[in-house]
Amino acid sequence: MKRLGVLALWLLIGGCATLPYYRPDATTQLKNAQGDVVGVAALWEDEGGVRVFADVRGLPPGQHGIHLHAVGKCEPPDFTSAAGHFNPEGKKHGLLSPQGPHAGDLANLPVAADGTGQLNYVARGVTLGSGSGSLFDADGTAVVIHAGPDDHKTDPAGNSGARIACGVIQKVSQP
Repeated sequence: MKRLGVLALWLLIGGCATLPYYRPDATTQLKNAQGDVVGVAALWEDEGGVRVFADVRGLPPGQHGIHLHAVGKCEPPDFTSAAGHFNPEGKKHGLLSPQGPHAGDLANLPVAADGTGQLNYVARGVTLGSGSGSLFDADGTAVVIHAGPDDHKTDPAGNSGARIACGVIQKVSQP
């Protein structure tokens, strides 16, 4: 398995030592509207899709929608530059939708009272390789965290509210 890298990245930005010890295929720093790093996400190919592991701190407690967004651009303060959810197959939003989900729909990110949280989820229908589900298409992809929980059924974004953190997904060069 791939080792190293993610833990070192997170420790360098002052995070805790809770990320897995695998070298990811892609990563991003998640920043809030003020440009502060509030977390990291590591991504790697996994059986049936791409595993997304996010580790955050300094966020409001509660459930937060977190999604892969169609454009790799994170312009504060509202991060609308990341466009809508990554959805190459044109499906409806929501893990509970019979016409969905978007390829970029993920489970909610739980954040504890101390502002820390983690998500470990396999996104189906996406790849870090080539093809229509590639997160590395011409305009890239971003990870976006929302202010509220995703209801997993309401199109287009699950009523998850404002975008409070964003990071552009970058390939990790492999040795």
